Amino acid sequence: MTNRYDVVVAGGAIMGSAVAYFLGACATFDGRVLVVERDPTYAASATLRSWGGVRQQFSTPENVRMSLFGAEFLRRAPELLAVGGERPEVGFVERGYLFLASAAGYARLAANVRRQNALGAEVALLSPAELCARFPWLDGDGLAGGGFGLTGEGWFDPESLLRALRRKALTLGADYVHDEVVGVTRRGGRVAGVRLRRGGAVDCGVLVNAAGPHAATVAALAGCALPVRPRKRTTFVFDCRENVGDAPLVVDPTGVAFRPEGRRYIALVSPPDAEDEDAAAGALEPDDALFERIVWPALARRVPRFEAIRQVGAWAGLYDVNTFDRNAILGWHPEIGGLAFCNGFSGHGVQQAPAAGRAVCESIVHGGFRTLDLSALTYARIRAGRRLPERNVV
Repeated sequence: MTNRYDVVVAGGAIMGSAVAYFLGACATFDGRVLVVERDPTYAASATLRSWGGVRQQFSTPENVRMSLFGAEFLRRAPELLAVGGERPEVGFVERGYLFLASAAGYARLAANVRRQNALGAEVALLSPAELCARFPWLDGDGLAGGGFGLTGEGWFDPESLLRALRRKALTLGADYVHDEVVGVTRRGGRVAGVRLRRGGAVDCGVLVNAAGPHAATVAALAGCALPVRPRKRTTFVFDCRENVGDAPLVVDPTGVAFRPEGRRYIALVSPPDAEDEDAAAGALEPDDALFERIVWPALARRVPRFEAIRQVGAWAGLYDVNTFDRNAILGWHPEIGGLAFCNGFSGHGVQQAPAAGRAVCESIVHGGFRTLDLSALTYARIRAGRRLPERNVV
């Protein structure tokens, strides 16, 4: 491994691999890229432990646009990420998201749907009667309406997309190394290099922080405070005697979400704020108490068939939560030259990896965003105390 690269990417899961892919695919970039990944199996990564959800039903316009791009990228992934004639399949299932709202949340839901449609998403605003007609297994009690994604929403296989991005990035010239960034060298207010735990010093002109739940640690090495924290989320797997058919991914007003997973179902809920503390490193034990206390009661109320379900498994993963406003942090640091962010997606990052990777690539190659105006998502808003809250975090 050479000790000089133009770009070093800290983190080789889906975000880091997306950055490496777009740099390699960019006709006007001829630099060398090194991706540093501490766990090349990715077994504990947020990528492999995610649901792979895809939706445009966000409250922030930038998220809608990024996810529209992500959906189109997934459709074209077999073509874009083909290597040697082998076309990868990423398992994109377009079955929609269904966001349900009570009377208290209906006005916000309706405003969001209007904004989403204006930005090019295809989302239907359904009345309680329309909901129950379209989804007869649903109990409409207490519902004022719902937003249903007609196209471009559903889920895919995150591992397949990660492996395809990584393989294509390698083909395009990126180097990957099993190591960890443990130090950052700065000269004259700029990033000048990194120190690896096993590989020693590596000079570079740009450091991309794509370290997911560990992003704050990497940022601190460069002298930057990043409000990104690892938060544990538990996914529960359950069986049901009566199938509800080709259900979409449903988000109840309680915050409990579920979707089909083969012949079974998966469900989750974010813990109450008082319980949502930073996860200790490696703390991936499922929080089983949430199922009996919150998840099952909400499922049984909303889908009567789910009164007779049986939990058959669970896993936990980490969200890289931006505690400032639950939105991504992208692009350059305003004062530390050569430090770029791809962090803080707060649970909706996997679907936005293509758009985020492209945005960071454009920042490096052109000095700023070109295809999408994502300037509202830069670190500058954090320095200014200007929050851009995302209301639709699942």
